[in-house]
Amino acid sequence: MHSTTSIKNHIAIIGAGPAGLMAAEVLAQNGMRVDVYDAMPSVGRKFLMAGKGGMNITHAEPYVDFLTRYGARRHDIEPMLNAFTPNDLRVWIHGLGIATFVGSSGRVFPTDMKAAPLLRALLHRLRAHGVQFHVRHRWCGWLADGSLRFETPQGEHALDVDAIVLALGGGSWPQLGSNAAWVQLLSQRGIDIAPLRPANCGFDITWSTYFREHFVGEPLKSVAITCAEIRKQGECIITENGIEGGLIYAFSAIFRDEIERNGSVTFHIDLLPDWTAQRVYDEVSHPRGSRTLSSHLQSRLGLKGVKANLLREALGHEFNNLARLANAIKFLPLKLIATRPLSEAISSAGGVTFEGMDENLMLRNMPGVFCAGEMLDWEAPTGGYLLSACFASGRAAGKGVMKWLSA
Repeated sequence: MHSTTSIKNHIAIIGAGPAGLMAAEVLAQNGMRVDVYDAMPSVGRKFLMAGKGGMNITHAEPYVDFLTRYGARRHDIEPMLNAFTPNDLRVWIHGLGIATFVGSSGRVFPTDMKAAPLLRALLHRLRAHGVQFHVRHRWCGWLADGSLRFETPQGEHALDVDAIVLALGGGSWPQLGSNAAWVQLLSQRGIDIAPLRPANCGFDITWSTYFREHFVGEPLKSVAITCAEIRKQGECIITENGIEGGLIYAFSAIFRDEIERNGSVTFHIDLLPDWTAQRVYDEVSHPRGSRTLSSHLQSRLGLKGVKANLLREALGHEFNNLARLANAIKFLPLKLIATRPLSEAISSAGGVTFEGMDENLMLRNMPGVFCAGEMLDWEAPTGGYLLSACFASGRAAGKGVMKWLSA
């Protein structure tokens, strides 16, 4: 048996991440009765995990550059960001009593670098506006009469509402709640969904046993990657299966798409990006006397550890060819053979297509059902771009609900 609840001007938010919470705030401030449902035992779990190494909220680069980070879906994301810019997001966070600062890379963080105080402040404000939270409520679609169906520890529960905001996340980090179970529920109703794919993810490289045993977990610092005529500098890290990290994530969409087309992709890494090729060649060619080549590279170029062994790994017997070695230091080819699984990715690409929604993020085939956050078909690199668009889309969905109800 299930119980059914019905209240006028009642909105259900399904998913208690940044997008869902932002939609809840917009609606509650406009006098709606808002209930937020989440399958997990507590809210905002992925948000808290994302802030574990420092809560990167948004980015302070020029707005015209900021918009370019959304790639092929920029024209769909841009209106939401225009209505809630990165600066607006910072002002909103300051309104929660959380100070922010801009890091050296342009990334924006809370002063204490933590996600938990921000989440606590937001939840406190939402509860003050009357928002009710229901955890351990797993959404299971609709009943025949159109009411929402939830599985709870107390049994099945049905809910009749005036509008729904789905903010269920993508398919990454399923252990935190984003398990993409909604894909089947919406597909069954004829909603067009682009396949979910890993974004901001690691990639597989076939390492030798020696390299894997000795250098897994080692960071490659101050390197640059060139691929598809794009060059970026940063850091990445060697993994048991290949390579990951911020610099890799910046290229992950390019790498993933090329692997899907051709089965692999080769990029080039510059181990000394601040050195000219001529300087590298001169130092490699400098007489080394009785020193080994390894000690020569360390003393003349500062190459040792993981960088020196990465050269050996890639060059094999050509490591002793000085011209080849000098070239590889500046332009070392690495072949990626596969994308790491979606469950390991920081975020996901694909989702509910914008073509299937109106300008207010309401599903054209399901009036009164709105979508927001990572479950939409877009992607962006790390650096605050993901959270910015999640908050902005949640706000847009909340505003969309208000427009629809008033109409």
